[in-house]
Amino acid sequence: MPPSTYSIDEKTKNLNQTTHIFKSKLPDIPINNTIPLHTYSFQKLPQISHRPCLITSSGETYTYGDTHRASRNFAVGLFNLGIRKGDVIMILLPNSPEFVFSFWAASMLGAVSTPANPSYTSPEITKQLKASKAKIVITHAMHVHKLKQQEEENTFKVITVDNPPENCMSFSAISSMEGKLPEVNIDPDDMVTLPFSSGTTGLPKGVILTHRSLITNVAQTVDGENPNFNMKEEDVVLCVLPLFHIYALHCVMLCSMRVGCTVLLMEKFEMRAMLELVEKHKVSVVMAVPPLVMALSKNPIAEEYDLSSVRMVMSGGAPLKTNIEEAFCSRMPKAILRQALGMTESGPVITMSFGFAKHPMASKLEPCGTVIRNAEMKIIDPLTGSSLSYNTLGEICIRGQQIMKGYLNDERATAEAIDEEGWLHTGDIGYVDNDDELFIVDRLKEIIKFKGYQVAPAELEGLLMSHPSIEDAAVVPQKDDVAGEVPVAFVVRSSNNGDFNLVTEDAVKDFIAKQVVFYKRLHRIVFIDKIPKSAIGKILRKELKAKLPSYQVNPI
Repeated sequence: MPPSTYSIDEKTKNLNQTTHIFKSKLPDIPINNTIPLHTYSFQKLPQISHRPCLITSSGETYTYGDTHRASRNFAVGLFNLGIRKGDVIMILLPNSPEFVFSFWAASMLGAVSTPANPSYTSPEITKQLKASKAKIVITHAMHVHKLKQQEEENTFKVITVDNPPENCMSFSAISSMEGKLPEVNIDPDDMVTLPFSSGTTGLPKGVILTHRSLITNVAQTVDGENPNFNMKEEDVVLCVLPLFHIYALHCVMLCSMRVGCTVLLMEKFEMRAMLELVEKHKVSVVMAVPPLVMALSKNPIAEEYDLSSVRMVMSGGAPLKTNIEEAFCSRMPKAILRQALGMTESGPVITMSFGFAKHPMASKLEPCGTVIRNAEMKIIDPLTGSSLSYNTLGEICIRGQQIMKGYLNDERATAEAIDEEGWLHTGDIGYVDNDDELFIVDRLKEIIKFKGYQVAPAELEGLLMSHPSIEDAAVVPQKDDVAGEVPVAFVVRSSNNGDFNLVTEDAVKDFIAKQVVFYKRLHRIVFIDKIPKSAIGKILRKELKAKLPSYQVNPI
């Protein structure tokens, strides 16, 4: 359980007046972050050019030599289309070799890639196009109609990886253009990619990540004699999480290619298809989010496949409920399951479990690990800014060369996120225990305030998920004239349990009330079929809050 007191509304007593900075138990390593990202990532190319780099779901294989060559060819094509240093291209694609080639082609030209979710609506894509000022959009023909909204002010060209519609160009044709890759002088602090923050707690903003920041964070993760994440050349890494999100882009693509692993690309998640590929290709490393870990742990389909090749499963994107560990370990006893913490603005990895290291130290499932090497972390009182010591809840801050340069064209938001001393304020509430391991309690903006008391939705969600007849749950605040806010739970009943009809509102409320102090009791239970979540498993609380006006909250 987390410490019983928050430092949000009450100044913490007995504070260590000096700034308490947490650092990794692993020693810092030398990092050459003054070279371009593509140079760093392909440094081992002469030794591994023959090794498989990318494998598609259909079995198409690209070696490291093939991948580098295809990226250079596409870079030449983009240069012929007028793309120059600093220009932006939008990659509107699912996981595919073309996504990888496009990303590296932009880097080789000193250009910038802005990845976007192909499931976005036309207005969402238009906002990102306008904000990023992309000159090229690389996508599938089926998504071209979403770009029509900007026809009158169309200043970008469209390239499709399949048969191009009218006024569009073919990816293969662009890659076949003749020419020479130009020499480009790239500064390490030049932007290389422009992902947009998820917008779950505000409007999406372009996050400026540089060659230096991404090299630093990849090195912090997989370089050195005892890397935080011990990936090996012979590893086959499952890429089922979307590459347009920083989690997969960094931890799967960039880290794997730095080490020389094979990346197995899945265009979309489908449970049986994924399990078949894991068995067929002997996947050894899985980057996951909690819903995927839950599926591997509890879905009976998983028992039909040989998953013994999996040695590491890292869960990120959202807190992993602790009751999953036992089910996972019984299903996949040879695999290490641990957590990590990251966010787009931090480059992205902040902490990672020691259980993943080459020479692992003792680590637990519940925390999301310890701060990575070559970085500093502190926990602060959100009101006073005072630095907090062990076992005291506060906002997590991270500092190092891996964090973002800032938000695109938004100096005010940048100044609010990164203070004058270079600390990135994550907005996450957590604490560090006596083993230097970080526990996440919730988002600062998601804390529910009941008559001045602090209620963490994640804590209640964990308790709800421990109920054998509850499959999923989310807790959000409901406005209340007396209390200010009260916690309300959206609950998905488990279809695999015979007591389905016994999971009533009163039964769930009583289940929680027996385990928490009075102000954490649930005031309403709303049963729904599915909890809305982002592509990486974060609960979309804004959607749930929007549903609340139609429900009356009853007092306890």
